[in-house]
Amino acid sequence: MNFIRFIKESFQIVIRGSKRYYLWLAFLFILIVWGSTGYIAQLKQGLLVTNMRDPTSWAFYIGNFTFLVGVAAAAIMLVIPAYIYNWKPLKEVVIFGELLAISAVIMCMLFVIVDIGNPLRLWHMIPLIGRLNVPSSLLSWDSVVLSLYFFLNLGVVSYLLYTLFYKREYNKKVLNPLILLSIPLAISIHTVTAFLYNGFAGRPYWNNALLAPKFLASAFCSGPAVLIILFQILKKTTTFEIKQEAIWKIAELMAYAMFINLFFFGAEVFKEIYSNTEHLVHLKYLFIGVGENRDIVFYGWASLIISVIAFLLFLIPKTRKNVITLNLGAILIWFGVYIEKGIALLTPGFTPDTLGQIYIYRPSMAELKISAAIFAIGFLIFTLMTKIAIAIVFEDFSIESLRRKKR
Repeated sequence: MNFIRFIKESFQIVIRGSKRYYLWLAFLFILIVWGSTGYIAQLKQGLLVTNMRDPTSWAFYIGNFTFLVGVAAAAIMLVIPAYIYNWKPLKEVVIFGELLAISAVIMCMLFVIVDIGNPLRLWHMIPLIGRLNVPSSLLSWDSVVLSLYFFLNLGVVSYLLYTLFYKREYNKKVLNPLILLSIPLAISIHTVTAFLYNGFAGRPYWNNALLAPKFLASAFCSGPAVLIILFQILKKTTTFEIKQEAIWKIAELMAYAMFINLFFFGAEVFKEIYSNTEHLVHLKYLFIGVGENRDIVFYGWASLIISVIAFLLFLIPKTRKNVITLNLGAILIWFGVYIEKGIALLTPGFTPDTLGQIYIYRPSMAELKISAAIFAIGFLIFTLMTKIAIAIVFEDFSIESLRRKKR
């Protein structure tokens, strides 16, 4: 009964808000409805409405999926310093990192659903229900670790907010092991995603032992970049409070992660250029083009240049602690990693194909509409959960405050 009361009061929180809050929700609903028209067309006509074909069977959907897995894994950037090193300023905001992880995992699952085409195939990927074909199917492993990570974060956040709502002390013996368990799970969700790419023997561009650690390094940049921007927006629009020391510490950790990411990239480039095998063509396609095909050269260089600029902005303490350059660096890192995961990773891996042919892929309008709807769903879920968390954590919304109002 207590938990049902908690759910009911949480619902009351999300239906109340300012005009800006309702306008934001309306904007997200419009995006969802607009994007749903693209998905209805895909259900009727199949994946033919996308620009994916046999030469490029993974594209915009999987690029977004890969990026969002990294965003979900980034929650441990807050968990590690907050709970392992007992760094108190970050403990205040760990819960919002986990809310972002929940939203990101939901978006990941939605991108997988739209990518498989017929949604009736989905039940095969549901643990304990479908035929996962474990252990030979890496996609099944990805489904398992994503599901575990999702339910773990959802359980931890629900338990924390529930205890705060009822003004109870949470059981550290139960909660702390679960929080620590989220660290290897966060690492595993992006590692298994990297193994999905590694598993394609016919795609030499992805057959790299550094791919998994590179995925993790880039994730520890892109996820916290989203959090830095979100924290500052919440600070100005709600009663949410965060100490500047916490943001600066996150930015410092991002600088280390970005250096590792760039170092791994340099090691990959050296290996390809120095060995000078036939597989160098994939890297050439990304940075100089193959023949007259230079469609993604701009994106390859853009990702590299803005990632280096962002690294320098976060490396130097003066720019890291300046609001303008801090936010600029966060935006640059976000775009740099998004381009890296969405274009610089996928497209060269499929180009040229196994027959040496080049298929020029560009996302169709249907793909863009569906992706916009999925991101809108993710932002909607994060908005509603954040509103509940802020009310309970910072506005003293509790069972006691409700009883005082009734008196």
